[in-house]
Amino acid sequence: KPIRHRLQYEDVRIWAPWGHISGRWYGNRSERPILAIHGWLDNLGTFDTLIPLLPDYLGVLCIDLPGHGCSSRLPAGMHYSVADYVLIIARVMKAYKWQKVSLMGHSLGGVMAYLYTALAPHTVDMVIALDICLPPMESPELLSAFGPFLEKHLVEEERAEQIEMHEPPTYTLAQLRSVLSKGSYESVPKQFAHHLLHRSVAKSQLYPQKYYFARDGRVKYYIIFPLNPGLAAELARRIKRKPYLIVKGSNSPYVNSSSDEVISILRSQNPHFEFHEVTGAHHVHLTDPESVAQYLVPFLRHHRPPPVSSWSLAGEEANITKKEKRRAQERFFSWNLRRRSKL
Repeated sequence: KPIRHRLQYEDVRIWAPWGHISGRWYGNRSERPILAIHGWLDNLGTFDTLIPLLPDYLGVLCIDLPGHGCSSRLPAGMHYSVADYVLIIARVMKAYKWQKVSLMGHSLGGVMAYLYTALAPHTVDMVIALDICLPPMESPELLSAFGPFLEKHLVEEERAEQIEMHEPPTYTLAQLRSVLSKGSYESVPKQFAHHLLHRSVAKSQLYPQKYYFARDGRVKYYIIFPLNPGLAAELARRIKRKPYLIVKGSNSPYVNSSSDEVISILRSQNPHFEFHEVTGAHHVHLTDPESVAQYLVPFLRHHRPPPVSSWSLAGEEANITKKEKRRAQERFFSWNLRRRSKL
């Protein structure tokens, strides 16, 4: 059973030409962390319950995508797209001068990891995809669904222009939990909604005890990455031998038959590919993190093991924090003093 740790974190800001990318860096700051990316309309709070179960020798940098959480919005007149989101990974790498990146993504974040790894495989050393494999395939139904987004995007622009004069619709916290849960098709139950709400809402200046959604409304209508079976397969072939883990929620439709060919390619060419299914919905990593962590932890320990300097001479599994090391040294020092006093 995964061990739950109490990890400290530091809130960070990563410069971007339009403002900043907001992040939260958990745990180890001395080595390159796992870069964790949330799903559509979510924010880094989606990883709140999972992070404490991961190996505590590893740092995890969770970010809010532009327009989400506490990150800056894109300038007026711009449109959000998956292709542009992929560049965020490269931007974070450049900010911290990483030559390689380890990716963990849920939903949209997992799509970004898949696309980025296929486009720049030499810069990726590991991928974890939570209840996702690839973006939806092109289809008449998909085009019909995304067609109205064009007009709705313009409506959101008009709302943004008027926001200084008129507050968006406001809700009580109880109402917000219901709205968020309903919007996720109950994938995020009401009792877990606060993990996402605390970075998604702002307090009303007009009505006490009420709040409104503060994320950029344009993110609801982003441009999906156009993908057909042939292109999806070719992207998968480029990933080759990269350690790649997919964990699917049993009640979720996001990893379906359209992913079969890609999963088959990843499995056939990659001895480091793993696919597991756990009981739960699309946000199972938030609602039942233990079931997901049972596969993530061994995967991480194998492909991002603790540094050699932390290994014990007895060859025991090393996962020792600095505080534990200091206590061990203090115990040895006290024991040695007592031993000498008896000589």
